[in-house]
Amino acid sequence: MSRTLLKSVCKAMERIAPLRLAEKWDNVGLLLESPIEKQKPGNVLLTIDLTSAVLAEALTQDASVIVSYHPTIFSGLKSMTLSNPLQKSLLSCAAQGISVYSPHTSLDSVWGGINDWLAEGLMKGKDDGQIRALVGEKLSPATGESEGAEGRLITLNEPIGMDVLEKRIKSHLNLSKIQVGYPADGCSSSTVRSIAICAGSGGSMLLGKEADVYFTGEMSHHEVLAAVAAGKHVILCGHTNTERGYLPILAAKLQAELRATNSEPRDHGMEEVRVIVSQKDKHPLEIV
Repeated sequence: MSRTLLKSVCKAMERIAPLRLAEKWDNVGLLLESPIEKQKPGNVLLTIDLTSAVLAEALTQDASVIVSYHPTIFSGLKSMTLSNPLQKSLLSCAAQGISVYSPHTSLDSVWGGINDWLAEGLMKGKDDGQIRALVGEKLSPATGESEGAEGRLITLNEPIGMDVLEKRIKSHLNLSKIQVGYPADGCSSSTVRSIAICAGSGGSMLLGKEADVYFTGEMSHHEVLAAVAAGKHVILCGHTNTERGYLPILAAKLQAELRATNSEPRDHGMEEVRVIVSQKDKHPLEIV
């Protein structure tokens, strides 16, 4: 039954965030398939990172599949040993009958994915402005034949103060503090109208884009210097803080896909499977 669940999760995630949308440098899809076949299908646990605390939670939640947004295997491995904490978690998953799937940048890019969720949280309503896809130097509406894009550009109908934007971001991400960089010739009271967005680490993609604000999780020191020198505002919220709030939305989508029966054939036996958002997954850094 656990093999049936894994197959169902892989198919459902492909419908939610097609792997062809992932960046070429990324490592997505089924990253670990446990050889242990459980008698019952178990549950699905969603997390940003597969840490030892999340693994312990997966065991208590009787998970058979972990959907880890960040790839647990990113580059080639020459060995798998217990001395490496991340590899130890993977080996433990395999031994406990838990398989691991990662959507990563495919979930960033797809319409209705993480970047759209970030964008919608910065607007007071759907009619407050326009969200467009940000791909290289090209812009296009976040609709139509294409399936997704690397980032998003919001153009508000009316300019707002930086203080207003900062409050919206804090509220949307449930954060008390964020990092903000102001242009060398600007100030915190300046107004903005366009915001370029990239979940996670977006410096390399955002630099050079025409926008008043670059909004992402993290940028390197020199990327921040380059941005503010070019007259841009920079808002950084912590890498995973720009991603974690989307997990409940993904949980609802995946739960619906596993239980759906009216649109196309689905695998039977998925009605009792629960899709659970990890309570142990958290940003690894704290402001003290």
